[in-house]
Amino acid sequence: MAAFMNRTMSMMAGDGPHNRGPMSLADHRQMGGRGAGAPENSPLQIFVKAKKKINDIFVEIEDYVKDAVNYMHEIEKEQQILDEKSVRQAEEFVQKVHGIKDVLARDHMKVAFFGRTSNGKSSVINAMLRDKILPSGIGHTTNCFLQVEGSPSDEAYLVLEGSDQHCSVESVASLAHALCKEKLKESEMVRVYWPRNRCLLLRDDVVFVDSPGVDVTPNLDEWIDKHCLDADVFVLVANAESTLMVTEKNFFHKVSTKLSKPNIFILNNRWDASASEPEFLDQQCDEQAGVRKQHQERAVDFLVKELKVCTPDEARERIFFISAKEALLARLAEQGQSPTATLAEGFQSRYFEFQDFERKFEECISKSAVKTKFEQHSQRGKYIASELRDVLDRLYLDAQHLRDDKLLQRKELHDKVNYTEQQLMVITQEMKQKIHHMVEDVEQRVSKALSEEIRRLSNLVDEFNLPFHPEPLVLNVYKKELHLHVEAGLGSNLRARLSTALALNMEASQREMCVRMEVLIPENMRTGANFVFPRRQPFEILYRLNCDNLCADFHEDLEFRFSWGITAMIQRFGGSGNNFLALKNKRESPQNSLLPTTPSEMDGRLYYGSNVEDWSILSRIAMASISSQGTMGGLLVAGFLMKTVGWRIIAVTGAVYSCLYLYERLTWTNKAKEKNFKKQYVNHATRKLKMIVDLTSANCSHQVQQELSGTFARLCHLVDESTNDMDKKLKELEVQVGSLDNASTRAKVLRNKANYLTHELELFEDGYLKMHQ
Repeated sequence: MAAFMNRTMSMMAGDGPHNRGPMSLADHRQMGGRGAGAPENSPLQIFVKAKKKINDIFVEIEDYVKDAVNYMHEIEKEQQILDEKSVRQAEEFVQKVHGIKDVLARDHMKVAFFGRTSNGKSSVINAMLRDKILPSGIGHTTNCFLQVEGSPSDEAYLVLEGSDQHCSVESVASLAHALCKEKLKESEMVRVYWPRNRCLLLRDDVVFVDSPGVDVTPNLDEWIDKHCLDADVFVLVANAESTLMVTEKNFFHKVSTKLSKPNIFILNNRWDASASEPEFLDQQCDEQAGVRKQHQERAVDFLVKELKVCTPDEARERIFFISAKEALLARLAEQGQSPTATLAEGFQSRYFEFQDFERKFEECISKSAVKTKFEQHSQRGKYIASELRDVLDRLYLDAQHLRDDKLLQRKELHDKVNYTEQQLMVITQEMKQKIHHMVEDVEQRVSKALSEEIRRLSNLVDEFNLPFHPEPLVLNVYKKELHLHVEAGLGSNLRARLSTALALNMEASQREMCVRMEVLIPENMRTGANFVFPRRQPFEILYRLNCDNLCADFHEDLEFRFSWGITAMIQRFGGSGNNFLALKNKRESPQNSLLPTTPSEMDGRLYYGSNVEDWSILSRIAMASISSQGTMGGLLVAGFLMKTVGWRIIAVTGAVYSCLYLYERLTWTNKAKEKNFKKQYVNHATRKLKMIVDLTSANCSHQVQQELSGTFARLCHLVDESTNDMDKKLKELEVQVGSLDNASTRAKVLRNKANYLTHELELFEDGYLKMHQ
């Protein structure tokens, strides 16, 4: 027996004729023991590496999608270059990528074992796991689904379906026992978690699913939908002592209708039964070869013709004749877990075929799992990256176009501001000159018109028809009304002469200002709701003469004075008013005879005649008689006159003189007094008005200057407001251009990252998917 085991171990090491290919993972386990690591070129390691690689890629995709969503939320608030649909789509990608990551974290290579009751499914699993994990043997018929997978905590335990409670792994024998009092339903799943460090297959993310016999229930569809749709490989464990049964075929017919070309291995278990009688060994070898050929042909027909899942050559590579019990006993003996058992003749060939099954199984499950688990995820990752790249590419182009538009707007607005400022300086200089010329013109016109009206003041005064009476109270009222009349008349005449022309000039100037300044204000601001252009109301100059105050010092003189009296005659023919005034003052008040008196202080008295260089004899005699202080002087004068002229002439002259005096005295009525009053008022008002001609013209020109300057100032204020608005818009455009620059830069970076991720997924497909096709 020892020699037999040594020979067997030597053949397992690779010296036997049945070793069909390079050293498999099972060979490595044989040589390195349970704690040894899997070789780098193991088929199962391809899945592990592919899983790690695609997980790393999807970590980057998740970060990328989150960055893209955050970026979209930022630019959604600032710029109108993103629609809400794209944002929602990107947000959905976050959830999808997160879901894919969760699936990838749980992804494993799943192999499901099916067959009739007591065909040895659990024994095959135990042999592959190199440990007696699942109950097997006489009476240990599995009555529910058992899933064996690696424990995340290197602790052995099991979990019932619908529960999170960890149960002792020893209870799996009673739970899965067909004779258990509290049987589980056939479709229920018991998850068995076995330490990864005790089994390399579990460490390489292989999950084994043991099932009840396909002959225990007619509800196969429920099994398939619940436990088989995500299986990468199906292993049909058949009994080599019989042929394939209808129940086994029906099950896989249902599987093939729901899955596209499932990977199916057929194990003819208990092939060691043919070597039970050594004395008939030669005869049994021939019979065994015939039976093997018969089983193989039926299995090939089932896979190729009935299920149509592979070619005949591929089918022959998936049909094996093994003894799971022998393989398990041999491996347990190698590990020292059980005593050396007696093995039937031909064990080496059956054991090598079991190893060959494991090698091809590992290649198949790795290839299938990589393709089925990762190809769809890779395509979805490329789709997500492609969709986001398209969105970001549109965002980049839209941001660039909008940025170009903003730059053009900024340039146009900047040029408009510069043009406005330059034109405002030019227009301001021109308007200042124009206002200056117009002010001078108004001043000259008003001065000329007022002077002409002053010369016609007598006509205006004559038009005053209020009843006149020399009584002081009545006379005061008369003077006040006359003041108002004169002021109103002068103002009316000045307006009639000047207002129309001045108003037209003012309106033309204001209209020119508005037209010149209007072009400096942008169209959109002129039509804005808050924009109000200065209203051009008719302008009228106020002529503030204020005759009441101006002639307040006027004092009328309504005493009767004979026009041919000595004083009047001397004033008319005698010369200067000063000499006359001295005589008058001496006569009226001798003590004040030396005080000079000017004509303006005579309060409206009339002066007739002009200065005469030579005094007449009569005037000298009259002066002498007036200056005389006694009667003697008067007699001497009278005598002198009588002697010179004669008494008749003197009498006639005296009579005529008396008649004249009497006439004038009798005609000195209120009418004459009013006429004399008006003459005095005209002379006084003329002098006073001439004094304020320059002041009045200057006041009127100042009104014109204020009106034009005020209008121009309001227009300048509007231009300044529009310039300020344009400056604000320039600053806003600067901010928007900077924001768009940042948005386009980030969009470009994110777009390039999408290309990078797509390239990474393509490399993944080239390295792990296409190489296994």
